Amino acid sequence: MKKITLALILLVFVMGAAFAQEGGKIPLIGSKAPSFKAKSTEGKIVFPDDYGSSWKVLFSHPRDFTPVCTSELLEMAYRQSEFDRLGVKVAVISTDVLSQHVMWKAHMEELDYKNRGQLQINFPIIDDSDASVSKEYGMLHAPTSTTEDVRGVFIIDDNNVVCSVNFYPMKVGRNMDEIIRVIQALQTTAAADVLTPAGWNDGDDVLVPYFPYTNAELEANPDLKKDFYNVGDRLWFKKIGE
Repeated sequence: MKKITLALILLVFVMGAAFAQEGGKIPLIGSKAPSFKAKSTEGKIVFPDDYGSSWKVLFSHPRDFTPVCTSELLEMAYRQSEFDRLGVKVAVISTDVLSQHVMWKAHMEELDYKNRGQLQINFPIIDDSDASVSKEYGMLHAPTSTTEDVRGVFIIDDNNVVCSVNFYPMKVGRNMDEIIRVIQALQTTAAADVLTPAGWNDGDDVLVPYFPYTNAELEANPDLKKDFYNVGDRLWFKKIGE
C-alpha cells in the first residue's frame, strides 16, 4: 500500500512539474507565434491573425496604473508614427481585466508626459486575466511572480514567425529606440542576404556572410568592387546609401 501511495505521489509531482514547465514555455525564435483570442480596449481580437501581413510586437507589462508601465505605453504612443512607417502593429497585454485597461487608457490620454501634450493610445491593451496567453508566451516568471507578467517583447514577422524575444525586470523600463532598431535590423536582413554588425543602426553598412563577388563577376563589372570593403579576410561589408 505504501509503495502504491508513494508511486501516486511521485506521479502527481512529475505531472505537476511537467504542467508548470509547459505553462512557462517561451516561443522560440523561428517558431510560429502562438495564436489566441482575447478582449481588448479595441474590441475582440485574434492575435496575430488580425494583423495580416504586418510585422507585430507583443508587449507584456506587469500591472496597469504603475509608474514604469505608464511611462512605457506613453513612450510607445509617442513613437506610434515610427512603428507605422515600419509597417508594425503593436499589441499590449497584461493579466489585468479589461475594465481596468479601459480606465488606465483614459487616464494616460489625459497626461502630458515629457511636455509632449496629450497622446492617443491607438494600440489594443489586451485582457489576459486568466493568464492563459501569459503562460503560452512564457511571460510569467515564477521566481518573480506567478500572477503578473514580466516585461516581455516579442517581435513577429509578416509570416507570423517569432524573430526576437526579450524580457526585462519589473523595475526597469524598456528602451523604444532599441526595439525599433531591432525591428529595422530584422527587416533589413529579411529583405536581403545580409547581416548587421554590433551596434548597427538604420542606414549603417551591413555585413555579407560570404565573399561578395567572383573574379568573373568583377571582370564583367569592375564597379562592383566599389560596393564592398573588407576588414581583414573575414569581415566583408556592403555599403549602404552610396
